[in-house]
Amino acid sequence: MAAGLLKGKTVAVDATMLEANAAMRSIVRRDTGERYQEFLTGLAQASGIATPTREDLARLDRKRKKKTSNEDWEYPGDPDAKIAKMKDGRTHLAYKAEHAVDLETGALVAVTLQDADQGDTTTIIETIIAAAEQSEDAQAEIPAPELLTELIADKGYHSNQTMIDLAAVGLRSYVAEPDRGRRDWSEEPAARTLVYANRRRIRGARGRRLMR
Repeated sequence: MAAGLLKGKTVAVDATMLEANAAMRSIVRRDTGERYQEFLTGLAQASGIATPTREDLARLDRKRKKKTSNEDWEYPGDPDAKIAKMKDGRTHLAYKAEHAVDLETGALVAVTLQDADQGDTTTIIETIIAAAEQSEDAQAEIPAPELLTELIADKGYHSNQTMIDLAAVGLRSYVAEPDRGRRDWSEEPAARTLVYANRRRIRGARGRRLMR
């Protein structure tokens, strides 16, 4: 606040995947406690391979359709680390760090740690609430604080529920919208007005500037 780096009105949210300091071979089954290698060995023996080699296990692992999920597997050394696909295509234990940035100055207003297997539309509200609370705390001694009123995000954050949630907390959204073709609003009529309003804003001159 002293340096003038917090304006507090317009915040952009985005996330990044952070690789955990743990190897995938360290995960264990939630139901049995088996390590991954032990689990593969059991599958191989059940398929008729009495003493499977490493090559046998690797071949079996490649052929499996559903290899790992957070419902079945965990890393006991760090329960917050979740199995996730990184941007380079590798599957790894990871975290998801979500950032809220003051778009006028570039200052980080909030950073939240999320489960790596959670989608952006699931986590955005927690980060926005953290940003609003921390911005208000920082401006506690200012007679007329600037309240958080605008949210900018990429299309990974767009959903009907996101539009509803942002409107519920009083935020004006500028969230990029993916091309979903012709929409059927019969099951979610409450979202229609909010989605269309967001669409109009991102197509306007201010919306295009904020998107950039």
